[in-house]
Amino acid sequence: MTDTTQTDTGNRQCAAWGAVLSMSLCVALLLASEFMPVSLLTPMADGLGVSEGATGQAISISGLFALVASLMITTVAGRVNRKSVLVGLTMLMLISLVIVAIAPNFAALITARAILGICIGGFWALATAVMMRLVPSHDVPRALSIMYGGQAIASAFAAPLGAWLGDIFGWRAVFWTLTPLVAINLVWQLTVLPSLPARGQQNFGALVDVLSRPYFLRGLIAAMLSWGSAFTMFTYLRPFLEQFNGADVLTLSLLLLVLGLAGFVGTWVAGRFIGQRVAPLLKLPALVMGVITLGLLFTSGSILAIGVLLAGWGMMNTALSVIFMTWMSQNVSDAPEAGGSLMVAAIQGSILLGAILGGLLLDHLSITATFVGSVALSALAVILIGNGQNLLRPVNSPKHTGD
Repeated sequence: MTDTTQTDTGNRQCAAWGAVLSMSLCVALLLASEFMPVSLLTPMADGLGVSEGATGQAISISGLFALVASLMITTVAGRVNRKSVLVGLTMLMLISLVIVAIAPNFAALITARAILGICIGGFWALATAVMMRLVPSHDVPRALSIMYGGQAIASAFAAPLGAWLGDIFGWRAVFWTLTPLVAINLVWQLTVLPSLPARGQQNFGALVDVLSRPYFLRGLIAAMLSWGSAFTMFTYLRPFLEQFNGADVLTLSLLLLVLGLAGFVGTWVAGRFIGQRVAPLLKLPALVMGVITLGLLFTSGSILAIGVLLAGWGMMNTALSVIFMTWMSQNVSDAPEAGGSLMVAAIQGSILLGAILGGLLLDHLSITATFVGSVALSALAVILIGNGQNLLRPVNSPKHTGD
């Protein structure tokens, strides 16, 4: 009996970590799909007959729909099994990629990106809550780091491969390449994800309740500033490397690879060392990425210096997600779906605003102005976070006290 019980427990644990890995692959494909236009910005703009700033708004459009979807998913999905919801969202990602690959004009591209935004917002809103159900509480930071390892994979290989393949075969071929990978992930999810019945009917009142907690609201604003800073810069990294440093496609691909590979380190370190003391780490990504973004303006075309700085930026970019989602899981543990919805809405809103701000500064001023705008947002994030203590749930309240 004991041996049988231990075997069953071991099988459940293996199945749970298999589900975590399937979520990680989905993250990689989502990130690759969402930010592939960053590495293909110039050829996509030429192919569709619009400016680079306008093409950058393809990212902001997906961010807009992701924002709306993240706020509505738990209400619209109601009591639908969360496994079915996740599988349905993955199907939407597949549809979006096909539309992008055949897009005859800018309007078709925007439509496809809107569909992708629904998938992004819905998935991320549920992801942390699902992780909290797949593994024991003490394994949640590790599970989150594995899931965000998919972000590191996408950051490491999607952008440089996209730039390289796009230069050889054209940007449409890059999106076609992603479609069979998404189909494989869809089958994997159907196989390994356990049944995840909805835990009660969610409504907008739950969102309002969580949002009314001052410590969480401060954290939400800090997250928006941190991600807004990151994507004001990152969305327009290719024009910066081309215009400011004269980088060709090969150099661009190598630099993006360095940035992405460093993301593995950031994910591993964050997952290993966060533990229960997340407060001191909350301001670290914005601080480091802001300093690096400013430093990039003084590299004087040195590829080595740029590579070193982008490696540091890549580490902090992936650590940012693990740090803030761990903070959310520890401080809104009584309402993880509502907290996740609000966090994703804040992040996608900041990506949206960052892409818009960066594009306007690029089109009307210069790429230097885009990077300075990114630095300003990171400075505001650091000031708001301080030592991080004001972003933590009060100790004397298991939920909230309206501090």
